[in-house]
Amino acid sequence: MTPGTELALLLRPPGGGVHLVSSGRAEQAAAQRRLLGASSDEEVEARFRERLSRVGSARVVLLGVPSDVGAGYVRGANQGPLAIRERILDEDPGWFARAERAGLLDLGDVFTVPQLLHDEMLSEPQREATRRALYPGVAAPDAARLPVSPLSMAERALDLVLAANARAAPVVLGGDHSAAWPVVAALHRVRPGLGIVQVDAHTDLLEERLGVKYCFGTWSFHANELLGRGGRLVQVGIRASRQDRGHWEGALGVRQVWAREVRADPAAAIDAVVAAVKRSGASSVYLSNDIDGTDAAWADATGTPEPDGLHPDHVVELVRRLAREVGLAGGDVMEVAPPVARSPGGRERTLATAARYLRETAAALLGAPV
Repeated sequence: MTPGTELALLLRPPGGGVHLVSSGRAEQAAAQRRLLGASSDEEVEARFRERLSRVGSARVVLLGVPSDVGAGYVRGANQGPLAIRERILDEDPGWFARAERAGLLDLGDVFTVPQLLHDEMLSEPQREATRRALYPGVAAPDAARLPVSPLSMAERALDLVLAANARAAPVVLGGDHSAAWPVVAALHRVRPGLGIVQVDAHTDLLEERLGVKYCFGTWSFHANELLGRGGRLVQVGIRASRQDRGHWEGALGVRQVWAREVRADPAAAIDAVVAAVKRSGASSVYLSNDIDGTDAAWADATGTPEPDGLHPDHVVELVRRLAREVGLAGGDVMEVAPPVARSPGGRERTLATAARYLRETAAALLGAPV
């Protein structure tokens, strides 16, 4: 099986990662045609396949992971990738075309079975049953090597992309924050000296949550372990934690700049983040941007919005400074859950903020405004 063939099995055209049969399917198909500038479902598929053939020349690859099974009590982040893309088209219909000319390739979405999360947490009978459903035309020996859960599929897809093009920088749209784990795992294999800057209201530093290894509350712990601690994980915007800063920094070797510090002196706080990254010896960073790191006034359409957070301008300046002074290996926008806005206009404000973050991250990685 060629890498291109495998990618086509793991992914779906932009907006197509959520499996729909009847309810909502017509709306999903219309959105995909709009995103790809196509007039039919057949043209959508043809343009998607053509994009996959150009992975080797991309500077930035965009990937949606529309999974929220790793989230908490309030769900809805599975609708984030499509809603963010649509918001960008609403604001600037030519943005994706310009971004593609500059080197960004939208690879679509990981095809998501909404009851699954990571293959490591599944029994072999379940993996076999899901493989039969996902890959019906694939020979059994080939199918047996294919992942079935969204996090495992995302990691494999990124491994294939980076094997074909080690220079490519991934930008991922979540989904709940567990979707950052496969990106870090894949980047770590090809980016020596990788660091992480995490914008978040929460630490996500649990080793497990109710016995679950990978979820929105644990991914940072495992990423920090993978990087070898030593300050390679810097967290910004923390304000909802049962433990204080000293506990996390002392126990796990992370570095933290809490939201109150950023709000009190944004410039000094960003200086502190950049300095912490440089002290760690990281040669590039993955910027993982949970939308709840931003104050709920601008982003309440998320599972766990928190007051007293960061202003979007502060987050944008952080993106730009890290790109200029350290270098970005990739980035994401996570936990955008359009259905769960808490205030009038909250959905629109959250999507506008998320779209801004995506544009800024892409521009930083491409080295020029788009």
